[in-house]
Amino acid sequence: MPAPEVTPRATNTRPVLGHVNLMADTLIANANLDDLRAIVRSMVASATPGIAAALTTAARDRLQQTNARCLPGGYNLFTTYGTCVASTPQLHDLLKRARALYGSGMGFASLGLLTGAVRSTIGLRWEGEGDVADILAIIDADIAQAIQSCKEEVEAGRVGEHTTARKALNELRGAVDASYADVHHWGGEFPFERAASSLAYWKL
Repeated sequence: MPAPEVTPRATNTRPVLGHVNLMADTLIANANLDDLRAIVRSMVASATPGIAAALTTAARDRLQQTNARCLPGGYNLFTTYGTCVASTPQLHDLLKRARALYGSGMGFASLGLLTGAVRSTIGLRWEGEGDVADILAIIDADIAQAIQSCKEEVEAGRVGEHTTARKALNELRGAVDASYADVHHWGGEFPFERAASSLAYWKL
């Protein structure tokens, strides 16, 4: 009797997702954000094989569905009061979205948001120390981390369109260069040194 024919499984087939247990779903729906963060961190730190990869894969699927990379129109990331400048809640929301993207391994998707943050500073004036200088330093650090995420994305072979990825990188580079020229013009301290260095030493 001939052996039954077995169809090989495709290596890129995603596992079929089951239903969430009713009690687990009740917990997810009702726990506050701090508790959910603690639960997820505990799971990721449990050293269960594949749990971190499963988390980031699920995160990427979710973020792609919600189109989290899009920069909303009409966002005022900074406000001015006479000669005073202040960041807005919209800027902090944008940075959280960018971190969710690059933290889940979608570094290139986060670059558009960070490019928007950099461009929003052009034409502004701020003191060398203070809240605005602090938030700009945070943006600078976010860009450096996003570029590291991009490198890991390339190494993992998850970059589908290199042309699109290269365009996002070049647009960020253009925004950082424009910021440098603007700050140099009014004699301020350039806030995106780490970003400029990361961009200068990596070509896609």
